[in-house]
Amino acid sequence: MDAAVRAWLIAQLGTDTDQADLEQRYARLGTARAVALEVVRERLAALRAQPSAVNVSSVVSVNYTANIASYERQIAALEAGEPPAPDDPVDPCEDNGGFGVTYLVERPRR
Repeated sequence: MDAAVRAWLIAQLGTDTDQADLEQRYARLGTARAVALEVVRERLAALRAQPSAVNVSSVVSVNYTANIASYERQIAALEAGEPPAPDDPVDPCEDNGGFGVTYLVERPRR
């Protein structure tokens, strides 16, 4: 894992994430996106295993449903390819110094 991948993972997962754990996961999974997805899914599973809301009348009220929704949105974004990771495969449709061809086709008349 190079410095760019490490920085991207830290940006996605936070500075408290164990670096040695990230190295092991990256060696096993091979891509930064797979590592980030695995860590975020583990965090989501840990939150779902606990009660999502605790309320002690007139003392304290704690609600984790917003955190659960946040992890679900982060997983959806990572699965959709956002933000791009440094080791993502290059898309052949992206600008690679060449030019693209667009074919215009006449629509049939009604």
